[in-house]
Amino acid sequence: MNRALPIFVALALLIQGRIIAQEKTPAPSDAAEVAKKLANPVASMISLPFQNNLDVGIGDNNGARNTLNIQPVIPVKLSESVNLIARVILPVVSQFNITGEGTSQSGLGDALVSGFFSPTSSKSKWIWGAGPAILVPTATSDYLATKKLGIGPTALALRQINGWTFGALANQIWSVAGDKDRPDVNQLFLQPFLNYNWKSGAGLGVNAEMTQNWEASTTSVFINPTLSGVTKLGKQIVSLVVGPRLHVAAAEGTRADFGIRAALTLVFPE
Repeated sequence: MNRALPIFVALALLIQGRIIAQEKTPAPSDAAEVAKKLANPVASMISLPFQNNLDVGIGDNNGARNTLNIQPVIPVKLSESVNLIARVILPVVSQFNITGEGTSQSGLGDALVSGFFSPTSSKSKWIWGAGPAILVPTATSDYLATKKLGIGPTALALRQINGWTFGALANQIWSVAGDKDRPDVNQLFLQPFLNYNWKSGAGLGVNAEMTQNWEASTTSVFINPTLSGVTKLGKQIVSLVVGPRLHVAAAEGTRADFGIRAALTLVFPE
């Protein structure tokens, strides 16, 4: 924990300093459009989010875990009527006093690669996408790894109206190959979300991240309220997000007392 906090604080101060030195903010109409697209996981816009999650007070040893999720989103136009939205989540993890008192591990976790096939237009008021999700064993430490290759379906549905965005994303992963000595992966992830964005691009939101491990019969639930905004760092359009992480359900010995989420997203609108 003593090593993780200075890194997190330094990142926050760096972001704050760059904001103060920014040249200008996007026009309100542009900021609102960027914020609307960022609230839609299958929007046709390239983005590169860096989402940092710091959780403290974990387990009997008062452990801490810092997870930086690198999450590029790349849309590919397959036809006039269908887009493929490719999303990757690559976690970079540092944890302390999790596996035992005085222990620490750091490195890459397993990556999740998702592909959402989404219609470019629809008569329905709902926006949706569906496709495969693949768990890729990229972890560099045994303590951060499943050592399994997994696959399953993923889908999302959402609606946007008068500044509001609400919907849900889900995936189910089953392991299909990997280390036979490690537990199989059979895991459901569900993320309902609700956001409101003003014309300035500022927004308030909340989501729940629920993970059901069917193999171990355990459930983990985080509630994440967020405050967001769209601005510029130099000429680069960015979105900034910050808020607490509330760990409301967890397997025995894995619940965090408190957490903080901060995210910086580089936006590349068409």
